Amino acid sequence: MPQPATHTRIDQSLCGAPVALSPGRAVVRLTLAPAMAVDDRGLVHGGFVFGLADHAAMLAVNDPLVVLGAAEVRFTAPTAVGETLEAEASQDEDAGKKRRVSVTVRRDGQTVFTGSFTCFVLQSHVLDL
Repeated sequence: MPQPATHTRIDQSLCGAPVALSPGRAVVRLTLAPAMAVDDRGLVHGGFVFGLADHAAMLAVNDPLVVLGAAEVRFTAPTAVGETLEAEASQDEDAGKKRRVSVTVRRDGQTVFTGSFTCFVLQSHVLDL
C-alpha cells in the first residue's frame, strides 16, 4: 500500500487507520472506543463517525495541502462502542483545485453513514493563508 501524503500525524485511534490506498480511493478502518460513548449504553457520538469519513476523503485525494471545504452527510444507523467501522472513499470529481469525494461508512456490510465531501487542494498550507 502506498504511504499517505496527507494527514500523516492524525491520531488513528480517533479517526481510523488506512487499510487500502490507491489514486482517488481510500479505505479506512476504526474500532469505536469507550471514550467515544455519549451514554451508558455505548452509543457513539456521530462526530467520530464523521471524523473517520473525513479522514477517508482526505486520503482519497492524498495531497499534502488538501483541506475540507464542505460536506453533505447522512447518518443512517447508530453506532456503538466495540464496533468496527470501515469508510470507503472515492474521488468523483477533479476540477482544478476542487475535488468531490463520496464516502460510505459501513459496519459489517451495513451502511451507517454516507457523505459527499468537497475538498480543495491549496497552493500552500492553510495556516499560511
